[in-house]
Amino acid sequence: MIVATTNDLAGYRIVRHLGLVRGITVRSRSVIGNFVGGLQSFFGGQIGAFVHLAETARQEAFDNMCEHARQGGANAVVAMRYDANEITDGITEVLAYGTAVWVEPVGSS
Repeated sequence: MIVATTNDLAGYRIVRHLGLVRGITVRSRSVIGNFVGGLQSFFGGQIGAFVHLAETARQEAFDNMCEHARQGGANAVVAMRYDANEITDGITEVLAYGTAVWVEPVGSS
């Protein structure tokens, strides 16, 4: 699966637009994660516990989006974006979305 934040792909042409695809996940911090994150924030700098949580949530949303695109017959997603919202304290929704397309290399018939 080719995924790009651009509206086109160098070396490929879009031959079919298949529509909007999305992947969503909702994640919460654990009590231990909150404790460790709180300690790390006390000393300043990068908060590793929260970075891990954010990366895991984004990857999960991305994987879900790619699966949604595959199910719709796509081999690529263009104009891909992320969005995130806090649903309530400590619970965050992460959304990955874009346009599912079928692409072919330039020069192929």
